[in-house]
Amino acid sequence: MKKRYSLRLYLAGTVAARAGDEMSGPALMLAGFALAGSTVDASSLLAGITVSAALGGPVLGALLDRAGRPGRLLAGGLALYAAGLGTILAGLGRLPFAVTILIAVLTGLLGPALSGGWTAQLPGVVPGDHLPRANALDAMTFSVASLAGPALAGGVAEALGAPTAVLVSVVLIALASPAAWMLPALPGRAKEARATSVIGDLAAGMRVIAGRPALARATLTSVVSCMAQGMLMVCIPLLGERVLGEAGRGAVLLSCAAISALVANAVLARFPRSVAPDTIIWVSALVQAVALALAMWGQPVVLIVAVLIAGIGEGPQLAALFVVRHREAPEHLRGQIFTTGASLKITGFALGAAVAGPVMTWSLPGALALAASVAVLAALAFFAIPSATVDSSEDRAMST
Repeated sequence: MKKRYSLRLYLAGTVAARAGDEMSGPALMLAGFALAGSTVDASSLLAGITVSAALGGPVLGALLDRAGRPGRLLAGGLALYAAGLGTILAGLGRLPFAVTILIAVLTGLLGPALSGGWTAQLPGVVPGDHLPRANALDAMTFSVASLAGPALAGGVAEALGAPTAVLVSVVLIALASPAAWMLPALPGRAKEARATSVIGDLAAGMRVIAGRPALARATLTSVVSCMAQGMLMVCIPLLGERVLGEAGRGAVLLSCAAISALVANAVLARFPRSVAPDTIIWVSALVQAVALALAMWGQPVVLIVAVLIAGIGEGPQLAALFVVRHREAPEHLRGQIFTTGASLKITGFALGAAVAGPVMTWSLPGALALAASVAVLAALAFFAIPSATVDSSEDRAMST
């Protein structure tokens, strides 16, 4: 009898892929500065590899939904992403910078494979009654990655140089490919896919996201929350400098948020049905708003507590979002809905960061106040979409 694909193998693959992804951004910026000699070039590399995710996510998701062996397509995406990072590194200082940016943009098309592309396959890995706990564990891998990735990037860059840090991120992403390749097959999909076009599937996926109130409000709230998170990320170095005495100590703040998110999701994994996921999504946005408001205080202890509270908001919100997506997404569109959602969140994060930059040069407390306001707006946005079918969805989730 064929051995069932284990959740442990899935989690090992996701941790490797997501840690490599979290490591690649800081490592690319450090390598860009070291090899190209410009902070503008360094930030342009990061922008290039993230901006195209909004386009690549829906298409990648539609292709995953049509594949009889989605794991093999996912493994190919991971391998190509790793190869793209390696090509960017090889091109720095050797190829015209415009060509290197183009490679970064093309590589970024596959970015959602490291996040939503994995999570969409989770129902094929675990039985339905174990899915809530598996969702919480899956969300924990993001916290682990966000804790380990930047720390690895900084440590390896300091010890062995920034280009080596990029290479380590490439290796981590490549190591995840076998776990993706072995994901369970879905034999009926290939036959079903021939009956529809990719464009038709894309349109159907968008209609599901917009047309199912529970999914629409969860998506909208998470994207607006990501805008607030992007604003906080931009403020972190200056907070480290002004409040903790050194800009580099901002990494401590990121670690605090990742640790508290990890602990919060561990508790959620133990009691996965204690609170309806729809409720967690909007309450978590308010928790993040409180944290951002506290960060304005300007005292070291208060700032650390604020960032810990921010993590408590971010971690459970992500886990709850996964539950809502799995619950609301039709099986034949699940991959597209997850990767589209990931793309929208990346876009929201980037938009928040872009808005906060100019505001921060005027006033750091002003930027944090704006971020807190956006987090409150995220919670309010949840209720802007009619709740006719959401109440029944929550009842259904609580009763299963």
